Amino acid sequence: MALLDIFAGAVLPIIAVAAVGVALGRASDIDADPLNTVVVYVLAPALVLHSLATAAFSGATIARMTIAVTAYVLGMLVVAEGVGRLLGESEPRLSALVLAATFPNSGNYGIPLSDFAFPGGGRPAAVLYLAIQSVLIYTVGVYVASRAGGGGGIRGIRRVLTIPLVWAVPVALGARALGVVPPADGTAMGTLQLVGDSSIPVMLLILGIQLARTDYGAALSQAAVPSILKMVVAPAVAVAIAVAVGFQDATVARVFVLESAMPAAVTPLILVGAFADDLEIGGVSVPEYVSTVILVTTLASIPMLTALIALLEGGGLI
Repeated sequence: MALLDIFAGAVLPIIAVAAVGVALGRASDIDADPLNTVVVYVLAPALVLHSLATAAFSGATIARMTIAVTAYVLGMLVVAEGVGRLLGESEPRLSALVLAATFPNSGNYGIPLSDFAFPGGGRPAAVLYLAIQSVLIYTVGVYVASRAGGGGGIRGIRRVLTIPLVWAVPVALGARALGVVPPADGTAMGTLQLVGDSSIPVMLLILGIQLARTDYGAALSQAAVPSILKMVVAPAVAVAIAVAVGFQDATVARVFVLESAMPAAVTPLILVGAFADDLEIGGVSVPEYVSTVILVTTLASIPMLTALIALLEGGGLI
């Protein structure tokens, strides 16, 4: 019953909204790219700004989360790279595997699930995770994606300066440090919260639309290794890091583990599409390969995350 309650209260709402996106994607010719642009340039930055500016996090908590997320991303990069090379993978498959296995869907899937799973403190902690990961995915991730396309990545890394989501982090933290954050119940912060809150359902709809457009077919048999790395190895790495970092806030620690255990993110799909769209892996395009990993890990995450939330809530892991 506990697992059913957790599924109904935390996982099912996410699936329900994403399912609407899947139905919309299959029933119409809707393009998710403009919605992605709105989220990346408007809605998600507003969510990050409001959440980080108003969250009751101490500087120590922010520092620990930064260390933990950075350690997780770098750790999974090393593990995925090592596994890929041991299996004899070469470009562009190696970089595609690394991206799919490393970066979790901490935004579209992670923020709403953390909010439902840990009411009150789940959303701010998840937003903090997303903010830190965004810096890493638009720097380290861009470099890996450009490597898949045979480039050096410097030009791609410069794109980070044009992503408002990345700038939202220092702006929010700077406002906190200088004590210039507007009153939480004022018009400015209320408007910012309204815009930011709208990002969550839009993120889930985008996730559904993208899943509806996934053509897995021949790529299904090739998705096993990155899927296992993402859904089995990544949570174990996250638990080890959470214990080592020593979070003082149990909710923040649990959200860190939950976010790291999310299925493969959609952003790597966008990145490989930009750098290696015309390349193939065994007759399958690089974007199709990454899309298949996203689909497989998203489906596998339903029972896995339900069980993980039960373990986290019961204190069985952290």
